[in-house]
Amino acid sequence: MYINKFVTPEIIFGKNAIKQVGDACLRLGAKKVLIVSDCGVAKAGWLEKVIDICKESHLPFATFINVTTNPKDTEVVYGCRTFIEHECDAIIGVGGGSALDAAKAIAILATNGGKISDYEGVDKIEKPLPPMIMIMTTAGSGSEVSQFSVIVDSNRKKKMTIISKTLVPDIAIIDPYTLITKDSSLTAATGMDVLTHSVEAYVSIAATPLTDVQAKNALSLVSSYLRPSVASKTNEEAKEAMAMASLQAGLAFSNAILGAAHAISHAIGGKFLLSHGEINAILLPYVMDFNFIASPQRYTEMAEFMGIDTRGMTQREAGNAAIQFVKELSLDIGTPQRLSDVGITEEMIDFTSQTALEDTCMITNPRDMTLEQVKNLLKNAL
Repeated sequence: MYINKFVTPEIIFGKNAIKQVGDACLRLGAKKVLIVSDCGVAKAGWLEKVIDICKESHLPFATFINVTTNPKDTEVVYGCRTFIEHECDAIIGVGGGSALDAAKAIAILATNGGKISDYEGVDKIEKPLPPMIMIMTTAGSGSEVSQFSVIVDSNRKKKMTIISKTLVPDIAIIDPYTLITKDSSLTAATGMDVLTHSVEAYVSIAATPLTDVQAKNALSLVSSYLRPSVASKTNEEAKEAMAMASLQAGLAFSNAILGAAHAISHAIGGKFLLSHGEINAILLPYVMDFNFIASPQRYTEMAEFMGIDTRGMTQREAGNAAIQFVKELSLDIGTPQRLSDVGITEEMIDFTSQTALEDTCMITNPRDMTLEQVKNLLKNAL
């Protein structure tokens, strides 16, 4: 029997779970917290909600909300400066993947110093981080439970993937009610990120029985509930299901890591600062088709999790059915279908391909990829 490790924070899940943030901070011994968020979350009212709860808990705080989509190393530096200047000793992240990844990166610099690029890769963080409480407001990134932080290196125009068990937050708060303020396009893009997390974690070479159960449950939920969640802001059943899918997919990929879709998506997003979820939606069918020969049985299983009747199908037919399901889901919810739809041209392929091969997520892809194979995949997706 192999030894399997599985890392996870304390998880608080449910409607109005956000109200637990003050107590959560106090339980961790926080004296003054830095709240990291972005303008979109502030506009939706969730930042103010957290601030009010901190006040009710008599918990001093400072705020840093200058986080952008695809957070950059410069933002992390400013956030760390705010943390130190206000003598904070804990961090609350509020938002989607951008805000939460930035909050984690700020925590790294706050106690370890140096540049955030010093920690790119796996297990480069040496000193403990401040207590971290993460509140997700999208059903997408899974950052509230993961050991990942993805930050753009402004000079290299590259997304840096930082992986370390010290990045697993102390407490993750998942409140499905926060999803009602997201528009349909953001719900669609983040939902396709959940789907990509589920698929890539399930076929990862680092998958274990502990990650499989999370990935397959997430895959089943997102397959059933992403369409109705995109269709209606007020469908509470769909919002709760997608919040759970995001959580379980996050637990799966945090421990099994990811694959070529994310490696290539990081390369594109770092250079061209495009929507991570939309890029994943475009790439996922092509990566699934490429990876099929590495784990055909797993593709049959994924088709079944998607609700496809695979009786009488060969493994190739089941795999094709799963790939077609992903394409139809993406089409139904309105995410872009081709890389050219988001402004990628053939001239951009060489840079993107080489950068993708250097991404940490490529290590756990089930099928080895050469530079030419990455280029061909991108050309097919244009």
